[in-house]
Amino acid sequence: MTIEVRPAKREELERVNELRRQVNDLHVQGRPGHFRPGFNQQLQRHVYDQFESETGDVLVALADGEVAGFATVIYVHRPEGPYTLPLDFYHVEEFGVDAAHRRQGIGRALVDYMRSNAVERGFTRIDLDAWAFNESALAFYQKVGFVPYRWYFEMATGDGAADKQQLSSV
Repeated sequence: MTIEVRPAKREELERVNELRRQVNDLHVQGRPGHFRPGFNQQLQRHVYDQFESETGDVLVALADGEVAGFATVIYVHRPEGPYTLPLDFYHVEEFGVDAAHRRQGIGRALVDYMRSNAVERGFTRIDLDAWAFNESALAFYQKVGFVPYRWYFEMATGDGAADKQQLSSV
């Protein structure tokens, strides 16, 4: 199988949205009290906005010419703040590989491309976030070299069903 990673073409965004829907459905299943079910118009439009943006990109991974994976990335230039120094980094907003193409090197090829693209653009780090329920994504990210640098915690404030559903996947 031949894998090629490059910036997406506009005509490939419909297929990217099919993959984004797989990722969204996974998140809805993992955190039903947080994510909206379905793949609404606003979500569908987001990849087109990202494609047209000058501050990010939509990347595709082609397996034998077929879009089998994608990433949306944002080029972040954060000014100095009261607690932080100025930060420039390459942020992976969304990442996914078609369920039928996983464990074939497509995700790794996307990460390799992002790493070299980040270097070309002068970034010294790439960051991303993942949900605790998504154990396969967490394992993959660590396998390809990402390391955790921050943790978020939550606590339900009551004993109602909504609180239990919200935290059920933690």
